[in-house]
Order: sequence, then structure tokens, then C-alpha cells
Amino acid sequence: MSTSQRKIEHLKLCSSSPVESRVKGTGLEDVMLVHRALPEFDIEDIDLHTNFLGKSMKAPFLIASITGGHPDTGPINAALAQAAEEMGIGIGVGSQRAAIEDPAQAGSFSIMRDVAPDAFIYGNIGAAQIKEYGIEKIEDLVEMLDADAMAIHLNFLQEAIQPEGDTDASGALDAIREICSLDIPIIVKETGAGISHEDALLLKKAGVSAIDVGGAGGTSWSGVEVYRARDRKDVMSEMLGELFWDFGIPTAASVVECNVSLPVIATGGIRTGMDIARSIAIGASVASAALPFVAPALESKEMVLKRLKLMMNELKVAMFLCGCQDLHRLHITPTVITGWTREYLELRGFNVKEFALRSDRSELQVI
Repeated sequence: MSTSQRKIEHLKLCSSSPVESRVKGTGLEDVMLVHRALPEFDIEDIDLHTNFLGKSMKAPFLIASITGGHPDTGPINAALAQAAEEMGIGIGVGSQRAAIEDPAQAGSFSIMRDVAPDAFIYGNIGAAQIKEYGIEKIEDLVEMLDADAMAIHLNFLQEAIQPEGDTDASGALDAIREICSLDIPIIVKETGAGISHEDALLLKKAGVSAIDVGGAGGTSWSGVEVYRARDRKDVMSEMLGELFWDFGIPTAASVVECNVSLPVIATGGIRTGMDIARSIAIGASVASAALPFVAPALESKEMVLKRLKLMMNELKVAMFLCGCQDLHRLHITPTVITGWTREYLELRGFNVKEFALRSDRSELQVI
């Protein structure tokens, strides 16, 4: 099956089937922002502006990589990109592999820059593909979008479930290191299984500019492959997909794991402005999501905008209620981590109490 056809299959499944994690949450439900009953500012004065990888954005949010590489995906990417442009946020494209294999598919990606000339847009290709195609092809993908950054996705869980998957992970780190020599920020992103502290340190040493945790708790690409396997009557792939449906490090834990002095993108089950706020409070620079925008993008740009505006309003309310007028204060606001996430992080050697005890004590006067 061609990459282009597989992309449209994935899109249809994500828009019509239950593909999210079934038993494992994001861990953000274990993250509590400490309420401040005296915010002492007007909610209208909250400033969501941020600078991410050298680009100014009106809010700390990206529409995560969704699609591209099939003629039917062009209008969807246009709707998403137009909404991102109007909101002043960032957006990523789906894997550009299909455009390498068939240059006729490039328009389904390049349309995003056509309709969003000022938005932060990042390209996207798999680690397996950078080994295969080399640095010159990656430069072509950057040029295709006039991209502000390039994402290298790690999806070896999905590859292991697919009968046509590329499971040779040898040399991936060296290939990433080589790509980091390009004069453009390089983001390395997981696609639903999270990134550990050990791998975050390796990626930092390799020279990446940011890490997108792509944690468990949102869309399960193992689950997506279950549906594809059923259609093909591929019992082996279906059984593998079922077993690994919820495999991986949940998003909240992975955000903390990836705090290695690099910008962190919290992706994986981000569904509300509260999720965004919680993610930033435990170390993310920005958050991103894909699945919540698939169905709206199939309808219109206006439906995408409606969902984005709701999430940004939710973020403002969350910040208001914990006394954070800007994102800097949200980064240091007292935050209590409980439950399974606390247990996991403590067993991994992280001091979660530090999050709970921090505060801007210069504002507090002892009487």
C-alpha cells in the first residue's frame, strides 16, 4: 500500500473510530494547580504571548501534525493553517514522506504556508526516513513549507505493529545528530508512547532544539493499526495492536522526564485549556494537540477556530484561578502532583515536592 493511501486511511479512522488510550490517562489528572483566591488582576489582562524557537506566538499552543500527502488532505490542511494564522499559534504538518515518494503530493503540504504566511509551521519526517533519504531531501522538505522548524518523529511502536513497518532503529540517533547541523531548529517528537529522561539527554547531546514528548493518554497509533489490521484480516497485527494499545509513558510524566534544559512540547491527550495550563506548570514551554481538530477541520476553518478559542479561554480561566497573569508565572506556580504520576516520578528519582513548594515569595509579606 502506498504511503499516500495509508495517510487517508489514518485520517478517516481518527475521525470516525475510538482511537484514544483506553485504560491509561495522560497523568494530567494527577496535576493540581494551587488555587489563589486573590488573583489581584483583571482576567482581561492575562498575557498568553510566548516566543518559541525564535518565533513570536500569541498563545503557547501548536496544532500538532495531522495529515498531508493525499489530494483529499489539502483542504483540511488549509483549514487548519488558516485557523492557526488567525489565532497566532503554530502548526505542524503530517509526515512529508508521501511527498518524497510522489512529488505530486507536495501541494497538500505547501498550501499551509500559502494560507498562513506568518504562522510558525514545522515540517515532519520519520527517523527511519532521514536515514534513508539523507540531509539533502530534508532540506527539500524545509523548502516545501518555508518551514520555521523541522520535526523528526519517532514512531517505532506503530512501525512494529504495521506489517509494512520499518523496525530498523539502528543509527537513528546518528541521523538525528546529522540533521541538527541544518540551519533550522530541529524538534524530535514521539507519537504516543512518550520520551524518557534517558532519551531526552541523548537528544540534547545530539543537538536538537526542542523535544515533543508525544506521551501516552491521547491517540493510540497502535490502536489505529488495530482497525487497519481488522480490515485486512491480519490477525497477528491486530493482536499486537491490542496488546500495546496503551503502552508508553503518559504525557505528564514524560514532560517531567524531558526537563533537560530544552523547550518541551506537551502532546498526547491535550484536550482542554486546563490541560495546557497543567502541562506548562510542570515544565512544558507549549502544548499541542491533533485529534480534537480532525473532525472540525473536515467541516471548516470556522469550526477549528471555535475549538481553539474555547481552549484558549479555558487556559485564561485556569491561569486566573491560580494567580498567573503571564506564562512565566505559570511556569513557577505551586503545583501538586499526586496519584499514579507521583508514584511513577518518585520511583524514577524525581522530587515532585519541589513543584508543590515553589512560589514567588517576593510578592508575599510576612506579617
